Amino acid sequence: MDLGVVLQNDPPAWRVVDLARQAETYGFSHVWTFDSHLLWEEPFVVYSQILSATHRVTVGPMVTNPATRDVTVTASLFATLNEMFGNRTICGIGRGDSAVRVINGRPVTVAELREAIHVIRGLASGEAVEYRGSTLRLPWNRDSRLPVWVAAYGPRMLALTGEVGDGFILQLADPDVVAWSVAAVRAAAERAGRDPGEVSVCVAAPAYVTAPTDGEAGRRALAHAYDQCRWFGGMVGNHVAEMVARYGPGGTEEAAGGRIPDALTAFVAGREGYDYNEHGRAGNSHTGFVTDEIVDRFCLVGPAEHHVERLRELAGLGVDQFALYLQHDAKDETLRAYGETIGPAVRGLSRARE
Repeated sequence: MDLGVVLQNDPPAWRVVDLARQAETYGFSHVWTFDSHLLWEEPFVVYSQILSATHRVTVGPMVTNPATRDVTVTASLFATLNEMFGNRTICGIGRGDSAVRVINGRPVTVAELREAIHVIRGLASGEAVEYRGSTLRLPWNRDSRLPVWVAAYGPRMLALTGEVGDGFILQLADPDVVAWSVAAVRAAAERAGRDPGEVSVCVAAPAYVTAPTDGEAGRRALAHAYDQCRWFGGMVGNHVAEMVARYGPGGTEEAAGGRIPDALTAFVAGREGYDYNEHGRAGNSHTGFVTDEIVDRFCLVGPAEHHVERLRELAGLGVDQFALYLQHDAKDETLRAYGETIGPAVRGLSRARE
């Protein structure tokens, strides 16, 4: 299993670059960042510095969208970075959330996202594409290659991912939801005549490593870690609320592929509104409905051995990469624990001599 890290583009930008450099030193394969141009700094500017300061890591957004960025401009950005630094970029993409909602916009449709994937990947991979009645290409782009991984929760997006995505991004680590989602993506890929194994699977969630949780001090440390990661349940709840309205009890559509897991939807029953000013931030004020049990299911929180056990379970479900969100007060400590203890335990070591 590969390890990735998901960073926010909070100033100072050089801190983001430094965390990315540390991640590479600790053996992480991917560095992702949020892409929400009003809430945080511009990611593609930061990517150029991350790529310049590192040697091997693959860099990209988790996730961009085709509503706030013209798809031809997005393709050119990726192709330019690849020309400068080798093919070390990746495009995580979705319909659009905070970047769109903050400016009172609407996420794109699934059909619009399908076209965006085709145009961005094609142009950034040196191909000619049909777009708005013309055949377009980047004439200076010969060697760039760009994989596009799709972020999805609902049935239609999972189907799109299986049909056209190079990878699938699921932003939570609940094993039941992972199993259901991966099965849906693979089934869609098979229906489309693709090899389901060609679609990489990335699970992304906060990770917070604590000392052993025995005793009062351990319990306090665990409670603090839960509070530091509680924001994630609020973010996921915001993402799935629309899906619950569509496919849940009294909804307007029937979900293809069977019932949506309660583990994904039931927890939002107590949700009341969402403040994008606090999007993706520890200690925010709109997560009262997110219990410790939800944090434990959606995130990886606890001693190192708990992380190893969950990661091995996710690998058994077909997960190729775990990308840990690093939006809490233990960034350096978490990177170190994953680099020195958890990552080696998950990857395993071969023997020099038998």
